[in-house]
Amino acid sequence: MLRYLTAGESHGKALVALVDGFPAGVSLQPELIDAELARRQGGYGRGGRQQIETDRVDVLSGIWRGVTLGSPIALLLPNKDYKIHEMEDLVRPRPGHGDLSGSVKYLTSVRAILERASARETAARVAAGALAQQLLGPLGIRVLGYVVQVGPLAIPPQPGTLDQHRALRERSILYTLDPDQDERIKDLIDRCQVAGDTLGGLIEIRVEGAPYGLGSHTQWDRKLDGRLARAVMSVQAMKGVEIGLGFEAARRHGSEVHDPIQYDPDQAGTRSLGFTRPHNNAGGLEAGMSNSQPIVIRVAKKPISTLAKPLESINLRTKQSESASYERSDVCAVAAASCILENVVAFEIARAVVEKFGGDNLEEIQARLSLFYDMARRKLKE
Repeated sequence: MLRYLTAGESHGKALVALVDGFPAGVSLQPELIDAELARRQGGYGRGGRQQIETDRVDVLSGIWRGVTLGSPIALLLPNKDYKIHEMEDLVRPRPGHGDLSGSVKYLTSVRAILERASARETAARVAAGALAQQLLGPLGIRVLGYVVQVGPLAIPPQPGTLDQHRALRERSILYTLDPDQDERIKDLIDRCQVAGDTLGGLIEIRVEGAPYGLGSHTQWDRKLDGRLARAVMSVQAMKGVEIGLGFEAARRHGSEVHDPIQYDPDQAGTRSLGFTRPHNNAGGLEAGMSNSQPIVIRVAKKPISTLAKPLESINLRTKQSESASYERSDVCAVAAASCILENVVAFEIARAVVEKFGGDNLEEIQARLSLFYDMARRKLKE
């Protein structure tokens, strides 16, 4: 099974991602991981921490001459802002954080909780996901995350191919697909910062090239939609997820929701096996399995919980009402969240690929993917 664990604290010595079950034979390019780490640190609205850190991955194990070995891969991200032992505890827990519930659960200090609960941990997840994308690429599977709303301002995706969308995203300081809207959103973030407040938003992740049959209908914990939902909801500050049409499906009749199945013989040689859909309301997933259509996920991110004008809290020592503690923070991290979620989704898709097609080596997975489609085409001719 392909899986990963992370370790480290926000102001500790380093963050670590330990990836287990990654196939051998993948040419690993650390610079591609570094590019994703840099993108995570970007986006308008980020705070001062991003001026301190310059995340670069150090691959400690699992490769030889630039190629993965099939053994565990350890990814190290040193923290320049290492000062955890010098930092004082917080006695006024921040609403929206795990400060209070975590310190009660573990019978410990707020500092002990916030250092691990911090979204700084997501740098390790991005490193693991960027590694997974290097497995998906040779298999013809691509993942793209982008922002579709900041606060009340919607920025719907523009028509186009995934490559065109990637080019648009790279032009946007908010990682949207409409760079012309950047100034309007930037102004909103600036006004929010002056007010001492924060902003959330909506992120969309699109997976193209996913073959039939990732995931399974046979058990609840094998359903790919459930696994993807769990993966994205595990990211700090995420509060909602929908796939395809999502919540809008509840407002429509079935005839307006489900995707008719059609057949185009000219596409029989593609991963669709010739089966086409006039629309993709299901978001590429039916009965917990991929159906060869693009997988489309939208995730709601709440505003940053640490406010420059703090909300009411309690002093844990005196039990008197006081303003919550403030630690250096972002005003809006929706752009960064789109990078994090893209890579979290990429890892979950890679995990499903390894489960479906097995193999200890990339070449073996490629051969089994090809064999699967040969068998499917033969079956359809019976």
